[in-house]
Amino acid sequence: MDWMIMLAQLLLSLSFLVAVHEMGHLLAAKYFGMRVEQFSIGFPPKIWSFKKGETEYAISAIPLGGYVKISGMIDESLDTEAMKLPAQPWEFRAKPAWQRLIVMLGGIFVNVVIGVMIFIGITYVYGETYLLKDAVNANGGFQVGKVGEDLGLKSGDKIVKINGKDFRYVEDILHPETLLSTDGTYTIERNGELKEIKIPADFIQKFNKKEGPGKFVWIRYGPTIAEVEKESVAEKIKLKKGDRFVEVNGKPVQYFDDMSYEVKHNTSDSLFLKVDRGGEVLSFRVYFKDQNRLGVGPENPAFLEKAEERITYSFIESIPKGTVRAFSTLAVQVKALSRVVTGKLKATESLSGPIGIMQAFGSEWDWLRFWTLTGVLSLVLAFMNLLPIPALDGGHVMFLTYEIVSRRKPSDRFLENAQKVGMVFLLALMVFIFANDIIKLFS
Repeated sequence: MDWMIMLAQLLLSLSFLVAVHEMGHLLAAKYFGMRVEQFSIGFPPKIWSFKKGETEYAISAIPLGGYVKISGMIDESLDTEAMKLPAQPWEFRAKPAWQRLIVMLGGIFVNVVIGVMIFIGITYVYGETYLLKDAVNANGGFQVGKVGEDLGLKSGDKIVKINGKDFRYVEDILHPETLLSTDGTYTIERNGELKEIKIPADFIQKFNKKEGPGKFVWIRYGPTIAEVEKESVAEKIKLKKGDRFVEVNGKPVQYFDDMSYEVKHNTSDSLFLKVDRGGEVLSFRVYFKDQNRLGVGPENPAFLEKAEERITYSFIESIPKGTVRAFSTLAVQVKALSRVVTGKLKATESLSGPIGIMQAFGSEWDWLRFWTLTGVLSLVLAFMNLLPIPALDGGHVMFLTYEIVSRRKPSDRFLENAQKVGMVFLLALMVFIFANDIIKLFS
């Protein structure tokens, strides 16, 4: 069931983005009097279609993109026979280069506008909620998972600076700009002493793995049980909601992560627990060979409600705020991609395809997460389509720009061959990304 929810979100998001992207091409083409033969969401075979005027509108079976077929244009269809006939006034090739350039930029422009509008809407509807760093530090510092431990952090560390500068919110620790730093550092306070932890240039790759973000740092929870999983060790020994851990294997427990650490590192066949239940301390001994978890969840600490800061914006205030947020997000994505191209980040760990994106949507339908990811995808789709690769909009833009500057149009044969090369490259890239997704799924 979980994968169906993730898949539904992916298909809805991609279908929406493809539809608006191709609509940008269609509207620009029709405005300049070009004949649009087909408008399709998805690639053939067709599932359903109807015709209005000169254009057939279709929904096709492969939901990995879409296309608009404009008469007299060398595109994915490679309809070279039609190109041998004399150019007609309604064809793409018969129009001035500047009009053709606007048509090719139409989809990219719409994706940028949609991405910005989504972030403006998110800013207006949801505002921004942040967790105060000082409140977390005052509560005993941060809980640290394996990813954080590999970096050199320990549970109980108080993170006081990022790149040598004070910061206000916990979210800054996880911000992509921080994780993408080439010479970044966390300054921590441990046992009353300050220490600097370096952030490796490839550290963000840890967060592209399924378990990455959940095993870095977060707040420390108290030792009180809020949930007991069914058929777990905790249920078998009759631990209850509201029980508070006091000791594990004779060691005092102050935070939930203290308990988790002792449980995971238990080396004997038995586990000894003491919990406080309504003022009475109860002792438990359980057979625990080849196990590393009890199956309990912590309750939210009392300080958490006061530690959150929510900022709301009027619609007018949301426009510049959301716009800046949109382009800042795009800048981070471009920066990460440049690291991949230059070899500073591994492509196998940094790139995600449909499966990886599907997992990012999550197994629960969360509209904030859905629209945030859709906004990011819209901006990334615009940027990727602008790359000067034949078969992408950017390839057409490159050749049209050359034509405008040089006043010489590339031959149809050259454009046809360039389109074939681009399609082979994109197909190879798609195969690589799909294979990489599958490998990461089972690794």
